[in-house]
Amino acid sequence: MLDGKKIVVVMPAYNAAATLERTWREVMAQGVVDAVVVVDDGSRDETVAIARTLPNTLLHVHERNRGYGANQKTCYRLALEQGADVAIMVHPDYQYTPALIPSMAQLIVSGRCDCVLGSRILGGRALEGGMPLWKFASNRVLTTLGNLAFGVRLSEHHTGYRAFSRRLLEAIDVSRNSEDFVFDNQMLAQVLWRRFAVLEVACPTKYFPEASSIGFGRSVRYGLGCLGVFAQFALARAGWRGSRLFPPHVR
Repeated sequence: MLDGKKIVVVMPAYNAAATLERTWREVMAQGVVDAVVVVDDGSRDETVAIARTLPNTLLHVHERNRGYGANQKTCYRLALEQGADVAIMVHPDYQYTPALIPSMAQLIVSGRCDCVLGSRILGGRALEGGMPLWKFASNRVLTTLGNLAFGVRLSEHHTGYRAFSRRLLEAIDVSRNSEDFVFDNQMLAQVLWRRFAVLEVACPTKYFPEASSIGFGRSVRYGLGCLGVFAQFALARAGWRGSRLFPPHVR
């Protein structure tokens, strides 16, 4: 609990056996997390067996690999069912430090915003932390284009470390979003479409062999998907074309 609000961490897991328990231990060490939701997306390693040993943890298993977006849809649904006032997504590959959980949760609990992004770009040490140069360059290009399309000035759109208020999760319909990686960009666009306040905190970058990372081919598909989201958002904002993700009546 934090100021009487229930904090739930969600972990979209896929082949995370090597790092899941270490991540969980640091999450719980923050002292504000009431429960953890682990959604396994058809892992082929011991992720499920390890998750079953973790206290205060709800495990849900997708019998087949459905995709990162589908995993998040289940994560947020279960977090709401668990009574979360704040849901924080922490990847179980230990790439994002759980030490930021209290400050991210406090920004939402205090009413300052409904969404917090853990930015790998703030602080200027993404490359020092091991982010590949091609990922850094594509991140900067896509974030710049996204800022232009969405009319915001965020340092990064593509982090996987995110916190949301309950009222935001209840207001946004993610059911029609992609079940792949572009889900992240679609959801952020929906948050901005609804004009929810978004704040960022600097998050150190950690890249190591056990950390999950999509390859170049899937990154290209993700980038193209983001360009599609930017176009849909801009056209909907101009009133030139309707979109199921950006309905005019909720603008």
